[in-house]
Amino acid sequence: MKVRLEPSGLVFDTEAGATLLKSAEAAGIEMPSSCRNGTCRTCICQRLSGATRHFIEWPGLSAEEKAEGWILPCVAEAQSDLVLRAPAAFPLF
Repeated sequence: MKVRLEPSGLVFDTEAGATLLKSAEAAGIEMPSSCRNGTCRTCICQRLSGATRHFIEWPGLSAEEKAEGWILPCVAEAQSDLVLRAPAAFPLF
């Protein structure tokens, strides 16, 4: 599956079972992160299109945030191609 980050236009591949954060890192893309367990919200970004699933039942998001498409990439996987608003993402190379 393909993930595109906006507004940078960076693109990376991900597989089912891999977190979006780890997939971005494997592709040489840095996204803000800290706890990596879904509580600190450092990695929060907004899903603009596509489908995701969180690996934990209650990630650090409110019901309203989830309804608006906010996700925590450290504990989320893609279920389709995605477009995410992640303004702080940048290439490492």
